[in-house]
Amino acid sequence: EEEKEEGLIEFYDSFKDMFEFFCKNTTIHGTIRLVCSDGNRMKTAFWTLLLLASFGMLYWQFALMFSQYWAYPVVLTMSMHSEPKMFPAITICNLDPYRFQLVREHLVQLDHMAEESIAFLYGINTSASLFHANEKNTHVKDLPNVGNLSRSSFKLSQNFSLLRMSEHNNKSGKKHSSVGFRLCNATGGNCFYKTYLSGMDAILEWYRFHYMNIMSQLPVIINISDHEEQIEDMVYSCQYDGEPCRPSDYVHFHHPVFGSCYTFNSKGTDSFWTATKPGIPYGLSLILRAEQKDHIPLLSTVAGVKVMIHNHNQTPFLEHEGFDIRPGIATTIGIQQDEVNRLGGNYGKCTTNGDDVNVKLLYNNSYTLQACLHSKHIMVQKCGCGYYYYPLPPGAEYCDYNKQPAWGHCFYQLYNRLRNHHLNCFDQCPKPCRESLYKVSAGTAKWPSPKSQDWIRQALRHQNGYNSTSNRKDIAKVTIFYQQLNYQSVNESALLSENLLLSSMGSQWSLWFGSSVLSVVEMFELLIDTLVLCLLFCCQRFRSKKTLKVAHAPTISS
Repeated sequence: EEEKEEGLIEFYDSFKDMFEFFCKNTTIHGTIRLVCSDGNRMKTAFWTLLLLASFGMLYWQFALMFSQYWAYPVVLTMSMHSEPKMFPAITICNLDPYRFQLVREHLVQLDHMAEESIAFLYGINTSASLFHANEKNTHVKDLPNVGNLSRSSFKLSQNFSLLRMSEHNNKSGKKHSSVGFRLCNATGGNCFYKTYLSGMDAILEWYRFHYMNIMSQLPVIINISDHEEQIEDMVYSCQYDGEPCRPSDYVHFHHPVFGSCYTFNSKGTDSFWTATKPGIPYGLSLILRAEQKDHIPLLSTVAGVKVMIHNHNQTPFLEHEGFDIRPGIATTIGIQQDEVNRLGGNYGKCTTNGDDVNVKLLYNNSYTLQACLHSKHIMVQKCGCGYYYYPLPPGAEYCDYNKQPAWGHCFYQLYNRLRNHHLNCFDQCPKPCRESLYKVSAGTAKWPSPKSQDWIRQALRHQNGYNSTSNRKDIAKVTIFYQQLNYQSVNESALLSENLLLSSMGSQWSLWFGSSVLSVVEMFELLIDTLVLCLLFCCQRFRSKKTLKVAHAPTISS
């Protein structure tokens, strides 16, 4: 045969030539069988079906891998680290809230109302006001016209009396009694009873409801009694790592229920609080006052000290976390730190520092889940006022049933919706991407012992002006220490990353066809050649039809 002159670009003459060239030269296993067995139709059909089945299985596996990848699963990896680290922030409260002079008269009236309610319910004559015979009144600084404020128009409402109700249990057929108070909306309708099976719980909640209305008469709580009470009145002794604590090691604030509070190592930037050794001698040791002479018995039934261990620059929400220290007891608390690192993004909802959260924090501390939840001010939006526990957004005011008679009705309905997970509060408040958690284990012992209590009291009396004569019921000792400096880190990582996805796809491709990435390029080349050949054939056909029309055109005589 005569050799054809080679052109600049060579192409196939037919689809058959192109397919035979691909099957003979591709690196995909099995395709050459389609050409070699063209004389045997049965073998050709068999290898055709086998290749199609392999393609189907391959892309079925690809679909499973991509569906798993787009689900963004994570795997938890745990690692142990050992290094010197900063001691956590410690908040203590004396469970003895201030009885401010500004609202003293209203608190006395509330005590009398509570006495009457308890006598009506149980026939018991109590005298809650006797607990405040030696009460200490705290004045508010920088307030003009305090006398006029103390004679404000606030009046305790008689519309929320405690009642005993009998209810019929449909399951057991028995009757049981509950105690509660009635709440209605602004028009006096849609009423319901806030009831409790325990009369103690009902009385405490009823007292707290009135107490929050009274406390709403005070100005912004952050300006109240700035260091009015000295830390020596609550902390008789403070040592960390064998060294005495310094005035710069704590900050003071007041909680409306838990009383006077102090946070040690709140910022976590002082090298003095660096923990270099584990064990009791190297922790924080406190001797605390736990007297009850100023205690409000119907606001809290607990006597002692509230303690909370938390991260630095974090607002302590004592109503949700923390634990109580009994008076007359030495408590040792060992802490173990865990660190959690979340991926975020497509792998989960979390925030690095709260800047990307659509909730403006009302606290001047770092982002936490609780701080975000308490900054949403849903109650201000729904009820028109805020609960006295928490700070207010600009322009809002605390709830007062003299001004907003139906705020209790609105508040308890919101609380029920929150408890039943109908408010979707967590949708706008993600967890922090990096979080430190503290696990605690505690042990207790009687302190001081009967044989040592005399000299301990004498030492406290000479050093701190301690003058109590009670029997070990007004002091407590607490020691907080690291059990060990190594901590556990729990990290989220992608179960199926991009590299692992490509590796899995390559493994499947090799399993079903025994080929590589270059084989995929060969298939793309075959697809492009097919499209080009189709385009060339269409052009040739179009040109041949045009030529045929010109050849059959009629001749016109001159």
